[in-house]
Order: sequence, then C-alpha cells, then structure tokens
Amino acid sequence: MIKKPPKESEKQIESVDKALSILECFSNNTAKLSLKQLSEKTGLYKSRILRLCGTLMAHGFLIRSDEAMYSLGPKLMMLGKVYERTNSLVSLARPVLHELAMLTGESTKLFVIEGTKRLCLIREEGFHPLRYAVNEGETFELHAGASGKVLLAFSSEEFCHKILTKTLEKITPTTIIDRTRLEQEFELIRQRGYASSIGEVVPEVAGIAAPVFDHADHLVGALTIAGPIQRFAGERFQEMCTHLLEFARKLSMLLGHL
Repeated sequence: MIKKPPKESEKQIESVDKALSILECFSNNTAKLSLKQLSEKTGLYKSRILRLCGTLMAHGFLIRSDEAMYSLGPKLMMLGKVYERTNSLVSLARPVLHELAMLTGESTKLFVIEGTKRLCLIREEGFHPLRYAVNEGETFELHAGASGKVLLAFSSEEFCHKILTKTLEKITPTTIIDRTRLEQEFELIRQRGYASSIGEVVPEVAGIAAPVFDHADHLVGALTIAGPIQRFAGERFQEMCTHLLEFARKLSMLLGHL
C-alpha cells in the first residue's frame, strides 16, 4: 500500500517542536527553571537546550537571570494580549464573568477542555476578602470539581469514555472516582443544567458550574462560581445557582446560541 505524503498542516519541524517543549515546561508553580531542570523535563541534552534557549531569548520568549535561571519573556505576554483581543470567546466572556463576580461576590471562571484536562481560560475575582484563587492558564483534572463534571456531562460519549477509563485520582476524600457514580451524576447535571462540587478539588472550597454553548449548539466551556464552602449553603446557594444559569444563558446567547 502506497503511503500518501503528509499534508503541509501535518508536517512538523523538529527544532521548533523542541523549542516549544521548553516553553511548555514553565507554569505558575515552576516560573523559573535552571538548565538542569529544563534538561530533566524535556529529555534534551544541555548543549541543545542552550542553543534553543539562546534563540528564544533573542526573540524575547525567554529571559535568563544572573543566577542562570530561565523564565518566560515579555514577547509571550504581548502575544497573549493579541490572542485575548482577537479571541471572540475571551472578549465576549470576560465582561460577563466580571458582572457575575460583582453580583455574587465570588470568584468566577470559564473553563474549557484542553486535551484530557480542563483549563481556566478566564478568571474574575469577587469582592470578598476570602476567596478561592485560580490563575488563568492553570489546568485541572476533568473528573473532579463542578466545571469538570459539566464539561464531561455535555461532551461526547466517546470523549467521556476516554476520560473515565483512565485511573482517576482521588484528590480529596470527597472526589468521586467510581465510574458508575460519575455517570449517574452526569445524568443529573444534564437534567438540572448545572453541577455542584463540595470539596472535590480543595477540601474547603465549593463550586457550581453550568455549560456554555455556541451558535452550532457545541459545548464551549463551563461557567463557574467558586468560594469557601460556608458561603455555598441555604438560600444563598439557590440564589447563586439562579444567577449562574442566567449568566450561562447570557454568554451562550452572545455566542449565537438560541
């Protein structure tokens, strides 16, 4: 059988791929990395990392301190701002999340699926001094937390199966890792239109989340309100659920969903 040549979009330049793998080593928890740490994380020889880092530094993607520690450079922030201004989801969603945060006083977030995890695309802080802080760009497991359960509940059966057949991590004592229980919860989420979580990711934190859809009725993300458990009870909990569903519909309508 004759193999077809790969399409241009499927071809990869190996040196670019390795340079990007260096950038992907950095996170909120590992903002500065040494040459040795980059070598351990990427599996590349130090001599090659030095050459790649030199190129990235020349273009402003990396910075090297006097202590020989590497960190992300200003060019990434500039490109991130361009992405934010030109991405319709981010530009449309941020004002909605800000309004919801000011209404409830709690942190609001928009999570999207990124590979086999959920990623915090947007975060807006409420006005309460004590709140649950998550950084934009952070990723979390899909099976735990209100937003993760919403994303799975409204995803395809194939994708859901892919996630649930893995060994699921018991993050806290209340994290659900039994597939049958999770599937039962997904059915309930689809019926009532939102998910709730009590200490599934962080023991002292509760959250609620609702799906956001686009003009083609495709799942875009999960709008989330999260904060200390003691503020997610009784009438206040019901009020926040009402606001959450209202703002999830509002954002969906802005994206063309009828």
